[in-house]
Amino acid sequence: RVSSTLTEAAAAMTDNGMMSRAKVLTIDNMNPTVKKVEYAVRGPIVQRAVELERELSEGMKKPFAEVIKANIGDAHAMGQQPITFFRQVLALCSYPELLSDSTFPEDAKSRACRILQSCGGFSMGSYSASQGIDSVRQDVAQYIQRRDGGVPCDPDNIYLTTGASDGIVTMLKLLVCGEGTSRAGVMISIPQYPLYSAALAELGAVQINYYLNEEACWSLDIPELQRAVNEARRYCNPRALCIINPGNPTGQVQSRQCIEDVIRFAAKERLFLMADEVYQDNVYADGCQFHSFKKVLFEMGPEYSETVELASFHSTSKCYMGECGFRGGYMEIINMDDDVKAQLTKLVSVRLCPPVPGQALMDLVVNPPQPGEPSYNNFIKERTATLSALAEKAKLTEQVLNTVEGISCNPVQGAMYSFPRITIPEKAVQEEKGQAPDMFYCMKMLEETGICLVPGSGFGQKDGTYHFRMTILPPKDKLQILLNNVKEFHQRFTLQYS
Repeated sequence: RVSSTLTEAAAAMTDNGMMSRAKVLTIDNMNPTVKKVEYAVRGPIVQRAVELERELSEGMKKPFAEVIKANIGDAHAMGQQPITFFRQVLALCSYPELLSDSTFPEDAKSRACRILQSCGGFSMGSYSASQGIDSVRQDVAQYIQRRDGGVPCDPDNIYLTTGASDGIVTMLKLLVCGEGTSRAGVMISIPQYPLYSAALAELGAVQINYYLNEEACWSLDIPELQRAVNEARRYCNPRALCIINPGNPTGQVQSRQCIEDVIRFAAKERLFLMADEVYQDNVYADGCQFHSFKKVLFEMGPEYSETVELASFHSTSKCYMGECGFRGGYMEIINMDDDVKAQLTKLVSVRLCPPVPGQALMDLVVNPPQPGEPSYNNFIKERTATLSALAEKAKLTEQVLNTVEGISCNPVQGAMYSFPRITIPEKAVQEEKGQAPDMFYCMKMLEETGICLVPGSGFGQKDGTYHFRMTILPPKDKLQILLNNVKEFHQRFTLQYS
């Protein structure tokens, strides 16, 4: 009778007499951690931007001619051109019949052949080893060794990934354990890239916030790290410290001394270090330089280089490449326990392998044309032009935003974003209590100007402060228009709510 009652409760008659059943999976019985996941970079404002684009295409009148998506670091979508050599090799790998085409340079052909020889059946359509193609991992190891001034790199410590995000989430899966006050905690910077908070929410881990110092160009202060970890030990077990360098969304570049201090802190507090270094070529400010955590770790001597556990991440999506859609990346692990490493290898085998075209692209990034090869001069020309343009736009963004009363923008030292502080009148704060004030601000800007930005509340910020993140990727002429429109909107907004 119980079974019959349950069946009756799950079924109902529709208007046309057909039997319908209640859904097996509902919002009430789905995985509760998924409902906690938030990802501001593709949140409500972006969804509204897509709607506005559709409305414009259908002929609806708006106070703007186009939607400018300055919300995400998608370089090619913003007009950045791909590197010719990379696309030539990928074309050859995708369609090997082109190897007989004389319009392709010989170094592109030889590189394509080398990659294809590492693929089953001479095809990028085949699976690779779960850890990644052996020859690509060897090239990544050689690149890291060159980058770090000769510090050895073992290809067996390289795992090719589906973008850097895949590697970061995989490492977090290994780190999360425990219940109650022994539940794993992970330290992340505030402001942060929402991948981290989203992944921690999905995994049911404890997010431990440490705040970057906006007054000192978003610097990382050791006393703040100490405060955060001390407080966290009362309710969780801090296990890892995540660093983004150069910073996203804040654009700061960490000094070598800062990195040394962070490594000492991680050693003292027994924390696993995760170094997100996907913007390592995006350094613009005078006096700033990228230092890899691995290089600094090894230069500090065996007391640290033989004990501190580190995973570092890189990607094909940023820097001068901007090849987001290929989802190529790698992670390198240092000082990982051998038994844990075996579990990591098992875990990555479940997803079979990263996309092989992404692996091929990663190989080209770490092993580009060399002096004397046919494609070298054009490669250097394109790479230099892209990075120079980004540096110019970083400076322009800072300069224009700082001319606006009520907007304060730190120097964009690196990466691809500015994260200015905005003053929102108290009247606007009180009037829109149903949503974060900077969400209201950015949504209103979208509706009036077509400019799509991400509110600072989506990245985290100190209470009582408001920001937005804006990419510097649009072409310079369009960026200038965008900045002028932001300036004019802020002035109108401030006047309206004063």
